[in-house]
Amino acid sequence: MSDKRNSMLCPRCRKLISRDEEVCPYCGVSRPGRRLPDMLARWSATPGEIVRPLIIVNVVFYILTLIIAPIHLGGLHNPLSFLAPGNRSLLVLGATGSLPIFQLHRWWTLISASFLHGGLLHLLFNMVALNQLGPICAEIFGLHRFLVIYIVSGIIGFYLSSLAGIMLTIGASASLCGLIGALLFYGKSRGGEFGRLVVQQVRGWIIGLVLIGLFMPSINNWGHGGGLLGGLALAALLGYPERNSTGIFIRNLALTVVVATVAVLGWDLFQAAVLIIG
Repeated sequence: MSDKRNSMLCPRCRKLISRDEEVCPYCGVSRPGRRLPDMLARWSATPGEIVRPLIIVNVVFYILTLIIAPIHLGGLHNPLSFLAPGNRSLLVLGATGSLPIFQLHRWWTLISASFLHGGLLHLLFNMVALNQLGPICAEIFGLHRFLVIYIVSGIIGFYLSSLAGIMLTIGASASLCGLIGALLFYGKSRGGEFGRLVVQQVRGWIIGLVLIGLFMPSINNWGHGGGLLGGLALAALLGYPERNSTGIFIRNLALTVVVATVAVLGWDLFQAAVLIIG
C-alpha cells in the first residue's frame, strides 16, 4: 500500500500524486509538493483557461460603466461608440491617459484601463481577439509569463500614449498587442515550421491593427504600438518554457502583478458601489 502521508492532490489538476514528484505526471506543473503551492496554478487546469475569467472581468466592468452613467447610442460616424458609457463612469472605474495620470495623479489607472471599454462593439472586438490570441499565448508562454505579458504590456502601452498626450483612453487593445508582440518574438526565436506559422499568423494581426488604426476614429495607435513593443521586450526578457523553465522569480513576478491588478480593480469596484448605492 502507498503511504497516504506521502500522497497529495496536485494544486493544478487535482489528481492524486506523490508529494515527492518533481513534475506532475498528469498536467506538468513543476514541484507540486512544495510547502508554498503556486496559487496561480490553481486557477486553471491548463494555462489557456485563464482567458475565460479575464473575459468575464471585462464584461462585468462594462456593465458597471453602463449602470453608473447614461448610455450613448452612438452614431454612424463611429460604430464603436454604440452603447457607450459616459466619461464620468469611465473615470470612476479607472480610465487612464494624460489627464488621470499627470493631472489627477491616478497612476493605478494604467492597470484598470485595460478592463474598460467604450462601447459594445469595442468590447466584442477585443474579447473575440482575446479569445483567439489568449489561449495560444498562454499555452506557449505558460500561465505566469502570460499574465505578466498581458497586464504589463497594457501598462506600457497606456503610459506611452499618455506621454504622447492622449487625454483619456481605455480598452484591452494595448494588452492584446502585447500578446501579439510576444508571439512575434516567439515565432522568430523558435524558428522552424511552427515558428514560421506563428509569425505568419501574427503578421495578419499586425496588418489588421494598422488598417483599423488608419480608418477607424478614436483609435489609440500609441497604445497599440507601446503594447506591441512591450510584449516583444517582455517575451525577450522572460523567455518561454521551451528554452527556460518557470523559476521562482517569474512565479513571484506574476503573483505580484496579479495581486496589484486585483487590488486596483477591487478599489474601482468599491468606488462604483458607493456611487450606485448612494
